[in-house]
Amino acid sequence: MFIYLTRAVPEVAIDLLANALPDARIEVNPHDRNLNRAELIEAAAGCDALVCTLADPIDATLIEDLGPQLKVIATYAVGYNNIDLQAAKNRGIAVCNTPGVLTDATAEIAVGLLLACARRMTEGDNLTRQGLFTGWAPLLHRGHGVYGKTVGIVGAGRIGKRVAATMKHGFGCRILYHSREDHVDWENELEAEKVELGELLSRSDFVSLHCPLTPDTRHLLDADMLKLMKPTAVLVNTARGPVVDEQALVQALREKRIAAAGLDVYENEPALAPGLSELENAVLLPHIGSATMETRDEMGRMCARAVIAVLTGQEPAHRVV
Repeated sequence: MFIYLTRAVPEVAIDLLANALPDARIEVNPHDRNLNRAELIEAAAGCDALVCTLADPIDATLIEDLGPQLKVIATYAVGYNNIDLQAAKNRGIAVCNTPGVLTDATAEIAVGLLLACARRMTEGDNLTRQGLFTGWAPLLHRGHGVYGKTVGIVGAGRIGKRVAATMKHGFGCRILYHSREDHVDWENELEAEKVELGELLSRSDFVSLHCPLTPDTRHLLDADMLKLMKPTAVLVNTARGPVVDEQALVQALREKRIAAAGLDVYENEPALAPGLSELENAVLLPHIGSATMETRDEMGRMCARAVIAVLTGQEPAHRVV
C-alpha cells in the first residue's frame, strides 16, 4: 500500500498510520509549500490513499492521473469544495473529511477577531510598538463596545452556533441568523431571530460569516450587500474567502463605510486583494481558525483513521461520498 500526504501533518497521524498499516509506504511532501499539479502527480501517482488539504485542487483529471489504485481521499479539513466528488464517486473512491473537531477552535478565532476589530487591538499594538503611546488620554484610541450589541450570524452550522452562544451568554448580545432552514434550537436556546440577509446586515453591529462556499454563496457579500451594513459595523470571515467580494470590501473599509473587518480566509488565498494589507481597520490572520495543538492533532488522527478504515475494508466514520 502507498499512502501520500500532500503536506506535513502532526506526527500523531503518521504514527497511527504506521502502527495500523506497518507494511504501507507512507510518503509526505518534503517541501514547506503546496505542490503544483505536475509535482503532485509525480509524487502521488499510484497511491492507494491520498491525504490532502483545501489548497489541493483534486479534480477529475487529477484523480484519473493518480491511477486506478486510489481508494480513499482524506481531506485535512471540514470543507471539500476542492474535490470533484462526482468524479470520486464514479471511481468508487471514498472521500472523507474532519467535521466537528474544528468547532471550538474556529469559533475562538471568530470571537477573537470580533473583539480585536471592535476594540482596535492591532492598531493599538502597532501604536504602542512604534513609541506613539505617550500616556492615557480621554479620547485616545476609542473603539466600540461589544456587550449588549446585535450579532448577525450567516450560516447556522456548528461553528456559527458556537459563536452565537458565546456572544449571547458571554456578552449579552442579541442574535440574528440567516440560513436556508429554520433552526428551532437557535430560537429556543439563544432567543435568536431568523431574518433575511439584507435585514441581518442592516441591523447587526457585528456580522460573522459561517456558511460553506457554494455557487450560491460565492460573493454573497458583494458591493451592494456591504452597503447595507452600518458604518459602525464589523465584518468577520472565518468561513471561506470567496464568500466576500474582497476588492469591494477593501473599498468599503477604505471609505469607512463599515468600521472594520477581521479575516482569517481570503478570496485568492494566500494572495490578498490589492490594498487590503495597507488598511489599519482590517485585522488579518493567516488562516489559523483550526490551529490549536489539540485540534490539528485530532484532524490528523481523523484522516489517518479514514485511510486505515478504507484500506482494511471497513467503512470510514466521516465519509462524504
